[in-house]
Amino acid sequence: MAPLGHDFLDRTRYPIDEWALVEKHIDNDDLGTTETLFSVGNGYLGLRGNVEEGRDSFSHGTFVNGFHETWPIQHAEEAFGFARVGQTIVNAPDAKVIRLYVDDEPLLLPIADLLEYERRLDFRSGVMSRDILWRTPGGKRVRVRSRRMVSFTQRHLAVLTFEVTMLDDHAPVAISSQILNRQDGEDEYHVRSAAMGEGVDPRKAGQMRHRVLKPQSHWGNVADGRVALGYQCSESGMTIAVAADHHLETENNYSKRIQTDDDLAKMTYRIDAEPGKPIVLTKMVSYHTSRGVPSRELLDRCRRTLDRAHAEGLEKQFEDQRAWLDGFWARSDVEIPGQPDVQQATRWNLFQIAQASARAEGTGIAAKGVTGSGYGGHYFWDTEIYVLPFLTYTTPRAARNALRFRYTLLDAARQRAKQMAQQGALFPWRTINGEEASAYYAAGTAQYHIDADVSYALSQYLAATGDNDFLEREGIDILVETARMWVDLGFWRNEEDGTFHIHGVTGPDEYTTVVNDNLFTNVMARFNLRRAVSAVRTLAERDGAEYERVVKRLDLDASEVEDWERAAADMAIPYDEHLGVHPQDEHFLEREVWDLANTPLDKRPLLLNYHPLVIYRFQVLKQADVVLALFLQGEQFTAEEKRADFEYYDPITTGDSTLSAVVQSIMAAEVGYHDLALRYFRAALYVDLADRHHNTADGVHVASTGGVWSALVSGFGGFRDHGGVFSIDPRLPESWESLTYRLTLLGSRVRVTVFPDRVDMAIEQGDEATLHVRGEKVTVLAGEPVSVPLDGQGPRLEGEPAPVPGRRRADGTIIAAIVPGT
Repeated sequence: MAPLGHDFLDRTRYPIDEWALVEKHIDNDDLGTTETLFSVGNGYLGLRGNVEEGRDSFSHGTFVNGFHETWPIQHAEEAFGFARVGQTIVNAPDAKVIRLYVDDEPLLLPIADLLEYERRLDFRSGVMSRDILWRTPGGKRVRVRSRRMVSFTQRHLAVLTFEVTMLDDHAPVAISSQILNRQDGEDEYHVRSAAMGEGVDPRKAGQMRHRVLKPQSHWGNVADGRVALGYQCSESGMTIAVAADHHLETENNYSKRIQTDDDLAKMTYRIDAEPGKPIVLTKMVSYHTSRGVPSRELLDRCRRTLDRAHAEGLEKQFEDQRAWLDGFWARSDVEIPGQPDVQQATRWNLFQIAQASARAEGTGIAAKGVTGSGYGGHYFWDTEIYVLPFLTYTTPRAARNALRFRYTLLDAARQRAKQMAQQGALFPWRTINGEEASAYYAAGTAQYHIDADVSYALSQYLAATGDNDFLEREGIDILVETARMWVDLGFWRNEEDGTFHIHGVTGPDEYTTVVNDNLFTNVMARFNLRRAVSAVRTLAERDGAEYERVVKRLDLDASEVEDWERAAADMAIPYDEHLGVHPQDEHFLEREVWDLANTPLDKRPLLLNYHPLVIYRFQVLKQADVVLALFLQGEQFTAEEKRADFEYYDPITTGDSTLSAVVQSIMAAEVGYHDLALRYFRAALYVDLADRHHNTADGVHVASTGGVWSALVSGFGGFRDHGGVFSIDPRLPESWESLTYRLTLLGSRVRVTVFPDRVDMAIEQGDEATLHVRGEKVTVLAGEPVSVPLDGQGPRLEGEPAPVPGRRRADGTIIAAIVPGT
């Protein structure tokens, strides 16, 4: 990790602006990163930050959440129950392309003589804009301004504007606006995408070996400037339609022509441009997709979207976007006064969650949102553990949508459980359509904790909203079916022991797989079981008629509930008395430690440089595992246990996963390592902005952006929700003057401001909120702010935990440090 105070960004290129990411000059060496950083999206539709002109690029990308192709997974050696059908997000037809020619010379940014350049992603307007001053090869100065927006209020709409002004001289100008099918990995110049590099990286999406998009229709109307393309995926059968309206405003004389074929729809304007007379092209684009509706019907839907947008007008779209974001920031903003760089990066991260989730209705929230093809566009547990807390406490409706999507996959999860010889339901580790898509079961299917993660997020949402309607109609089905899976998966060892064990699973740490009694899994399964018991019994007491409907719908028996209760009570929770820590699993402490300090940097991350079996033989973590359990189930551990566990596991955690630093920051803050917590936080804050894991080009790490919010609110802000009891025990960094965040609790939004000596709380919307501040119950009423004095910011420990090697096991052996292959 970089030292405190280190600035991860080149401020001559990216100046600090608390409400925008601004780029002052371009650099072709990191095109993939900037394409991701300047993406715009709304959770349904995403446009990568490729330049309008189309060249150069790392990876052109336009993505629609859930729009995917399927393909048979070829296993080198087959076995029953392996995932059979792969799913990969499709690169949708690209409508970003707007090419400019002056004196028949193309504007190509990498070689253009740019006198001025600025690109801006504005977090308040939701618009990515670019302003350049180009001197053509003939010496003519041309001002080119563009704007790009994917609407938060109109799910299927994107808006682009492109303005060209000759400043000094007359010139013939041509503008070619296109919709281009790029799916096969080549652009119109037959240049192979830079993203299709050599080597093996499991974080990237696989490449298709067949034509994915089968043309179904194309048409254009030069009179109204509307063009359209329609396709069907070859294997999944999904359909897509995209249509674009064009409107040119200028005092210059011009002509226009249209061209469409299977893979291209193009509107070309030829303008006799005079100096000082702007040429303004407005391009409104609509995308619609379906699992099977013919593309001709989707084209009708595109027409309706565009007709409505046209009737409302261009400025109405920008105004609505700003109004939506005003509401988003009122609910969601986190303020860090006196830390402008942190403030800017924080807002970029929070804005990315909005872009990944706002209009993801009916779909999940992908690991990369709609900014790239990384991880094939799949949904993981990332959503429930890292993204949903932000949504639950700021925009509950979006959290409900994400949970409802999991409910729609419940039947598929039941089928998956049967394939795995289990009762109940087993959610897929990675998926788009509900089927398991993880071909590597050891680090995929074996992560049964996905069931508990979904149940945890559901329970958190219910506690924060009191949404009993969702619980009774759908949520309780998830709790019951996952509880059934846990009781069937685990076993009571014997009558004398009386403990309930879960074997053959993988926890969050993917460097340790297929183990017995993984602590995280057992702790979270225990929570899942207890929550299912509580939900069923509470419903029986509150609404007998609804309870009977649930019993009938789920074929529920009272004896089942008793089994869940007993399994939770008897759950095996590994603990080593000699070392005073919770082993990550039954045999974890028997292994030697990987010597991370002496591992060459060119061998990191480990997953790209060592066979999995090599990694599995050591005490080494890809990401927080036990430490994550300490956070999510903090009330189940003492303060002493949390510190001992953190001090043991932190030195052997590589941070090779972007999911890790935020959790390590939260727990470092809680146990007292304040400086370490801040270093972890800053490392997480710049995961994408500084491309710290060298794969930002594949898309935003959406889980990490959600984790940034948790690190601020739960780490430094000290917020916890254990069983619907909301509490605050802050850990404000010494260098920060204050921290302000908002929470929506049971319909009321409370603003919390942490100072070194107090916590201030005030109701911004609603009537009241009740929280516990370091054990003191505080009810905040509308119009009556409350201030609670603080005696410091918790324990403060210097430095960081000592290395594990050299410690003695209970059997007397010394834990050694080894670098494999040396």
